[in-house]
Amino acid sequence: MTGIELPDSPDDLPADDRDSVDDTSHEQLQEADLLDGDAPERDPEDPLDAGWIPNERTRGVDAWGVTQREEEDGEPLDGRLRREIPEDPDDLGSDGLGDASDTDGELYDDEVGNARSGRLVLRDEGDEGYADDVGVDGAGASAEEAAMHVVGQDEG
Repeated sequence: MTGIELPDSPDDLPADDRDSVDDTSHEQLQEADLLDGDAPERDPEDPLDAGWIPNERTRGVDAWGVTQREEEDGEPLDGRLRREIPEDPDDLGSDGLGDASDTDGELYDDEVGNARSGRLVLRDEGDEGYADDVGVDGAGASAEEAAMHVVGQDEG
């Protein structure tokens, strides 16, 4: 040894040699800072000494896709659908829009008209792109024509 004496604790160092930053990363967690669980019931004196107890049965070892072959082949659709759990509509925080089943849609505002338009004929008004509904053209409408709805009638 060279004769250098080391202090027993950091508190034995002179005040100017101590770390000026308060290092609390090595302090023991209090009960309120722990994850939820029953650790304080087993050892109320020291929650960190209680440890962690794993589940009785490991999870996912019998699920699809664990082996290399299953991963490469992919899971059949009927297997995925069997595992699917439908969402509870009460838990979704519904706003009332789009919640009804067996409907064509529920959104009604100024940009979606209720009445279906017939054949549209473009007006000659320069750069403006307005069209007039001239009625159904005798035959079935194409998908694009059927998607057009009347929003409102402009006066004048």
